[in-house]
Amino acid sequence: MGTGRGTTGLTEKLDNNGRDHPLTTGIVLMCAFLCNLLVLFCAVAAYVTLSGMSAMNFGGGSFVDAIIPFEGSELQKVRDLDMQYTQMRAPGLYGSLAFSITFGVISLFFVMSGNKPAHVLPRKLLIGQFAFQLIGAVAYVTAVGLYLHFVIKVNSTDVCLMRERLYARNGQTWMNCNVSGADGAVALFGIIVTILYGVGAFFTARTIRNVHQYSKERAHYEAERPKRQDTHLQSGIYI
Repeated sequence: MGTGRGTTGLTEKLDNNGRDHPLTTGIVLMCAFLCNLLVLFCAVAAYVTLSGMSAMNFGGGSFVDAIIPFEGSELQKVRDLDMQYTQMRAPGLYGSLAFSITFGVISLFFVMSGNKPAHVLPRKLLIGQFAFQLIGAVAYVTAVGLYLHFVIKVNSTDVCLMRERLYARNGQTWMNCNVSGADGAVALFGIIVTILYGVGAFFTARTIRNVHQYSKERAHYEAERPKRQDTHLQSGIYI
């Protein structure tokens, strides 16, 4: 009976070591998915907010016409400058949307596919998850730097400076060529996603190591079990 209890205890020990459920990694990836959505929303908000008059629908006799601080040739000039500015900002918007949607969807895929104990998951899935998060961390920190560089470059153009002076002349000093709060939010959430992917890669690497160790111990246990059974039978015969 002692041998049976020892065998059961070893089996439970191996199972507990091997069943490292990737709950932590799933939570990290889910947070990364949500932050990707926030990056998307903030990028759209930055684009719409800074579009100025080009984002408004001007119609004869509308309420919007009553609050427009421009008129005549100045209004047309502001519209033209806003249109040029939004066209220059468009690549940053489209790039942000494509980037955040791609990483968000892949993050959600790994969350959905990794809802099982780690030792049951395919090894290729765990390795793919690790590689994705590692690449994601590097790619996101690079993308944040490129996004800010792009925004600063667009804001330093003559179009933006002329536009800023026209708006400031009519009391709308908030429409300037500084990095906006929405652009700052894009960068902030991008950095948070970078950290989340880095943390997720660490936990996934640890899970892969634990599963590998579990598989080795399990194989060794299975190889030794017939010998232990033979020894147990022989001991019973002698008794």
